[in-house]
Amino acid sequence: MKGMAAFGLGIFLFMQPVSVAAGAPGDQVRQSVDKLLAILADPRLKQEGKKNERREELKKVIYQRFDFTEMARRALGPEWRRHTPEEQKEFVQLFTDLLERAYLKQIESYNDQKVRYLNEREDHGYAEVDTKIVDNKGQEFSVNYRLDNVNGDWKVYDVVIEDISLVNNYRAQFSRVLASSSYQELVHRMKDKTPGL
Repeated sequence: MKGMAAFGLGIFLFMQPVSVAAGAPGDQVRQSVDKLLAILADPRLKQEGKKNERREELKKVIYQRFDFTEMARRALGPEWRRHTPEEQKEFVQLFTDLLERAYLKQIESYNDQKVRYLNEREDHGYAEVDTKIVDNKGQEFSVNYRLDNVNGDWKVYDVVIEDISLVNNYRAQFSRVLASSSYQELVHRMKDKTPGL
């Protein structure tokens, strides 16, 4: 699925240092990137039997920079408001688990992709960081991070690669399930780890 592959590329980009000359959103992304790269480069965490520890360290950094609640809310769309706070919390966890299953292995296979920083815009608590990632074959992909300011921290709430929004892609998948079935069926499929929902 193109959207899932796009998010994987976006995570690769997120892990690559960028030449940010702008303000806080880029600076905070760079701090997280540096931490991720240090984890991936740590010889101790590359040893046999250290996979789970390495993944836990990666997840700590990613969870600090990504706003999974906002991503889940946007991906579920209007259906979000129809559910209790407990149901919303469960959905956020299921959505986070879904992303983790889909992309953590791709993060670990990071292979020195190059990044060009293009632009950074900030407007009333929201920001977008535009970049180009260049893979080892010389192919370029546009990767834009959408962030919101949460108590002074810039949190990623969407990754847009080659004009494909991760959030919108999942919203389309979720909407198809909701239109043909029910919210309970969507949750059931997420719990059962159904590919493609």
